[in-house]
Amino acid sequence: MEPEKLSKTSTTRYLYEYLEDLSRAGVQDFYVGARGARTGQNGMRGRNRQNAQDTQNTQNAGNVAPAQTRQTSTPVSRPEPVAPTSVVEAASESAAPPSVVKNAASAAPPVAPSDAPFRVFEPTGDSTAPEFADRTERLRVIAADVARCARCAELAASRTQTVFGSGNPTSELVFVGEGPGADEDAQGLPFVGRSGKLLTDMIEKGMGIPRDSVFICNVVRCRPPQNRNPRPDEAAACRPFLDATLDVVRPKFICCLGSIAAKNLLGVDVPIRRLRGKVHDYRGMKVICTYHPAYLLRNPPAKKDAWADLQLLMREMGLPTPTK
Repeated sequence: MEPEKLSKTSTTRYLYEYLEDLSRAGVQDFYVGARGARTGQNGMRGRNRQNAQDTQNTQNAGNVAPAQTRQTSTPVSRPEPVAPTSVVEAASESAAPPSVVKNAASAAPPVAPSDAPFRVFEPTGDSTAPEFADRTERLRVIAADVARCARCAELAASRTQTVFGSGNPTSELVFVGEGPGADEDAQGLPFVGRSGKLLTDMIEKGMGIPRDSVFICNVVRCRPPQNRNPRPDEAAACRPFLDATLDVVRPKFICCLGSIAAKNLLGVDVPIRRLRGKVHDYRGMKVICTYHPAYLLRNPPAKKDAWADLQLLMREMGLPTPTK
């Protein structure tokens, strides 16, 4: 046998004998390769076949001796799955039915944290107010949980970033919408498009208070594709985040913007026209329901009804209610 062929055969046999030694020693599960694409004994064999080929190529070039071409596979750390977040586990019993939330959460496979950028919660309001710092930090923790969430596979795959919420963590008033739109998905803040401008006018020009003095969030924290309505299972999966947010802010008043927000918060299946004009209760918080700003942009005559709803809210809050 020619010396060159003998060298190739001996090197290959050495590599496979090395593999068998590892197998007998119980080395069965480890990552190989630059990207850890294959694991275990089969992956080792594939890598060693490549090593053998590399050895042959190197010998043909006459650069490196066979003993110098042996490579050791470097283990690559496994991606850690996202564990159930604390806010999900601590969801209130009065939120969406526990079985619905549990099923929605367990249906999604563990997914590694998203690499998409997300906006950390940025508080507004009086930073010297009691509980401001503590509530801000607690909301940031929930916001980070939201940013890692992948329970709704379609929403997680299509979003640019999650939209947690914004505003004063010590506010007495929280506005709840249905879900982010395209502008919100791009900026990571709720109600920043045309609907957001109208909501700002409703708060500042209508109620006479700064937008920064209230807290604003949505039923779901990811934009549904093509701005469709959130599905019931998506709202149920995101519900623990909503209740966790309300538990931190502890508002006295909630204003639901649109039927989806009202139905999901109150757990009812009633048209928005029948929910308007009344004061509802949710865990001791007074709830006023009105039309979503996007609906008002499409149906300007309904603005007079929304103004009546805001006046009811202002009376409940003890704010002066100018007539328009």
